[in-house]
Amino acid sequence: MRSAVGKPAFLVGIDLGTTNTVVAYANAADAQAGIELFAIEQLVAPGEVGARPLLPSLRYHPAAGELAAGDLQLPWPQQDVAGVDHAVLGALARQLGAQVPGRLVSSAKSWLSHANVDRQAPILPWGAEADVARVSPVAASASYLAYVRAAWNHRFPQALLENQELVLTIPASFDEGARALTLEAARMAGLPALRLVEEPQAAFYDFLHRQRATLREDLADTRRILVCDVGGGTTDFSLIDVAFDDDGEPQLTRSSVGNHLILGGDNMDLALAHLVETRMAAGSEGGMKLSAARLSQLMERCRAAKELLLSNDAPESATVTLLGAGSRLIGGSRSVDVTREEVAAMVVDGFFPKGELGDTAKKGRAGIVEFGLPYAQDAAITRHLASFLQQHAGALPDTLLLNGGVFRAYALARRLAETLAHWRGQPLTILHNDNPDVAVARGAVAYALARRGQAPRIGGGSPRSYFLVLGEAGKDHRAVCILPRGSASGEEIRLTERLFALRLGRPVRFHLATSLFEAGTPPQLGEIVDLDDGEYLRLPPLASVLHAKDDGNDKREITVQLATVMTEVGTLEVHCVAAADASARWLLEFQLRAGKEEQGDGEAQAVSPRMKEAVEKIERIFGGKAQKVDAKEVRQLRQHLERGLGGRESWDTPLLRQLFDALLLRARGRRRSAEHERAWLNLAGYCLRPGYGDVLDPWRIEQLWAMFDTGVQHHKDSQVCAEWWTLWRRVAGGLNTEQQLRLLDDFAFNLQADAAQRGSRPVTLVNGSDDDMLRLGASLERIPGAYKAEVGAWLLKRLEKAGKKGEAADTNTLWALARVGARQPFHGSAHEVVDSATVADWLQVLLALDWKKVEPAAFAATHLARMTGDRSRDIADELRATILARLKAVGAPPLWQAMVSEVTQLDEANTKRMLGEALPPGLKLIN
Repeated sequence: MRSAVGKPAFLVGIDLGTTNTVVAYANAADAQAGIELFAIEQLVAPGEVGARPLLPSLRYHPAAGELAAGDLQLPWPQQDVAGVDHAVLGALARQLGAQVPGRLVSSAKSWLSHANVDRQAPILPWGAEADVARVSPVAASASYLAYVRAAWNHRFPQALLENQELVLTIPASFDEGARALTLEAARMAGLPALRLVEEPQAAFYDFLHRQRATLREDLADTRRILVCDVGGGTTDFSLIDVAFDDDGEPQLTRSSVGNHLILGGDNMDLALAHLVETRMAAGSEGGMKLSAARLSQLMERCRAAKELLLSNDAPESATVTLLGAGSRLIGGSRSVDVTREEVAAMVVDGFFPKGELGDTAKKGRAGIVEFGLPYAQDAAITRHLASFLQQHAGALPDTLLLNGGVFRAYALARRLAETLAHWRGQPLTILHNDNPDVAVARGAVAYALARRGQAPRIGGGSPRSYFLVLGEAGKDHRAVCILPRGSASGEEIRLTERLFALRLGRPVRFHLATSLFEAGTPPQLGEIVDLDDGEYLRLPPLASVLHAKDDGNDKREITVQLATVMTEVGTLEVHCVAAADASARWLLEFQLRAGKEEQGDGEAQAVSPRMKEAVEKIERIFGGKAQKVDAKEVRQLRQHLERGLGGRESWDTPLLRQLFDALLLRARGRRRSAEHERAWLNLAGYCLRPGYGDVLDPWRIEQLWAMFDTGVQHHKDSQVCAEWWTLWRRVAGGLNTEQQLRLLDDFAFNLQADAAQRGSRPVTLVNGSDDDMLRLGASLERIPGAYKAEVGAWLLKRLEKAGKKGEAADTNTLWALARVGARQPFHGSAHEVVDSATVADWLQVLLALDWKKVEPAAFAATHLARMTGDRSRDIADELRATILARLKAVGAPPLWQAMVSEVTQLDEANTKRMLGEALPPGLKLIN
């Protein structure tokens, strides 16, 4: 099956699912050959290999000596791209994970879209013991793709998978970050060249391909199709509109896509696991609460029971058995019976409740968190669907296509169809999906065939024309058309007739506009239009810093052409292609699908009318031309800025960043005097806090960090040193782990160095008082949890020393302890919190204090005991009850009590207290 260079032998679709990975393919040279499933060889028992169409998206990390080498033998050489020796993937991983807790990696795909953790850090299995090897969500995803590649290449050695035309499916609601990480996983797996297509679209392409001979008749009465895809970890909604051309052929256009929901079969398994856990606890002396690892093990057992009891011809009940741990593997096992009616009530009525179209999804005070994943706040898929349909104008769908393994349960499919029919007042047409487990992979191949003109295609192209604004936004009303209306999705268009100048190594801002209404012939590619002459909408700008491949400091201005493509996943990709070297390309991605609340206001970045005066004041103090400015004027710079711009508490993020940029350009001027340096450090830190929130903040942090090693000019001035550490504390949220560890080195030196070491201190290592270090150390959320525990130990020694002297506990020390041991970090990854056992010890120290006299002790205890819903981070229930009782006894604020008793969010006052100061207006932390 050898193919010529550049001509793949196969079209291959890969569904990298939360629960299963599925591969389908077709002969690229024979469109009539049909689409086949690729049976993936995998371990189905120790030492036994079988070929199955579904590869469970699971990894099991065995203990040393747990499995013999022969137990893991595959037909091809084994090398785990995630770097774990003897890792087990697929069916055997599921079997072993159900028997042994804490060693199974699951739901990696859901983690890819979880922005509150470092998705490239080794965090899975979540909550595992220290001796269990861990991998990142990206590496786990890459390992499934690499396994598929190895299995394929073993079967087709003369048509290697990496040389075929590949289509990889993703949830329709994946954001840019999750898409980029999926592509990174594919590159790690040795599959650098592939296309992405959304899963609901792929499911519909599967229908189109299967029904291609009778499509006109099948869709004769259809005008709007709802594709509802409920998988193991995510729920996606898409609307596809149907019109008919003059020949009566259906013309299909995707019109709407829903928001990202971490809600699916995993949530149903978890709900059932909670029920079983409660029953097991009822029969256990002293009750029983499972660890995160054991709960994960129980979920696997409940998944099997759920699928059995919701299947056709299901038995009346099923037994769920949780094996004991260690030496009590058999004797310590517990079993609970669950009935078909119980599961139906929990899953059907709990996740697909009956209701009205106006019953939109409920928004609680905080989302449910289990195993670190922020599941949707409302588990009712029907209410999320109601919200989706209300957000997207037009008639209600008259036709329904269901996809996802969840809908193998007829009761769930029937309930959703009945609910939609009730909303419409008449029945729907149900499109047949013969196998929801594999439809997405087959549809990915059908999409590849459609791109070749060999199968029906969802068409319509870009619904609008897009333009790049020339010159400066707000001043120049001309724009050039870079994507005409009707341009086919997935096809790159090169604007060869016009050249543009691109600045490298410096911030640049790109402004787009789109046509609101177009009649007649759309503008041509490269055509110049006047935005004041017609109805155009300016879109939010994209700011970026583009670097030369080989030289990050290259700041040339080069000549480029533009290449544009509307992707199948809803982004407008614009490549700047070097005119002198077409291989030099810089990608800009514009998200065109966000709602109004996400898109923002394209003019929101407009310069304040008083900004020019503010910059002039900054120039006068720090500018390149020396001016006669006395020390008092330098000290009063902030007050002078406030007179023109209002109180600094009202400065929003765009204004703050404009002020920081003005300060950054004049950073050398800070060295003129101690007063200059104090003022510059204070203002720069304030204007860049908390280090993130604007698209160019990573670049700003990069520029600021370049100053770190040089330290301060006036190192003998204690106030300059204090302002230096205040700046780094304020922007710590934008620093990466390596940079925060560098700060931790200086933190340790300032606290631990003896007189001799201090005498040899380099001038660039800035002195810091204990209080400076206390506030800095508490802000380093990205350092490993073990290091945070060391910082916490130092804080406890401060408390102990104060107690021996008969002094009251220091407020700042208690604040820092709350921040260091917080269960819910502000900017750090949840996997780097201090372990719950250590925090429990800290809480015992706090319980020994008088909270009525020392109110900050109650504040600190609240944050150390704060409920996250994640069993790997939360303290034990008994200790939680003790903390809660003490808070009630001292009359602590209701919110503090709620933070300990339920999953909730901080209010503005508590956020300010926890961070040490308020966030800029308009910037909100989701915690």
